[in-house]
Amino acid sequence: MTVEVGSQAPDFTLKNQDGQEVSLKDFRGERAVLLVFYPFAFSGICTGELCSVRDDLSSFQNDDVQVLGVSCDAPFSLKAWAAQEGYEFPLLSDFWPHGAVAESYGVFNSDVGMAIRGTFLIDKDGVVRFAEQNGPGDARDQQGWRDALKQLA
Repeated sequence: MTVEVGSQAPDFTLKNQDGQEVSLKDFRGERAVLLVFYPFAFSGICTGELCSVRDDLSSFQNDDVQVLGVSCDAPFSLKAWAAQEGYEFPLLSDFWPHGAVAESYGVFNSDVGMAIRGTFLIDKDGVVRFAEQNGPGDARDQQGWRDALKQLA
């Protein structure tokens, strides 16, 4: 079951592409978080979506909001992908226990071992203010993210 708008976001700690731990609770009281789950690094739709974030980063990330990308890829893959694509936001590895964070947000497909496209805007108090999920092959419309960020401001 997907985490619902108005509920407390499940906390987590994952390693980023540089092997550093990132915890959701570290942003509490400081910044909102745009949490973007995606199936796999180097895949077509995922690359397109995250390149759109990269190319318009100021619309999604600023002093009040942090973008965090999450997949079940290993940190080494994420590091290579971030370097190749020039991503300047953390990519977090939900590799082990495999998909545990995606599962806690209700966006893990256990049949194929990947996160589906789930997006959550979590405010400074840890409350989910926007939630969406798209199935495999369905790219997200990022205008919904922009609208949710405007409402949060």
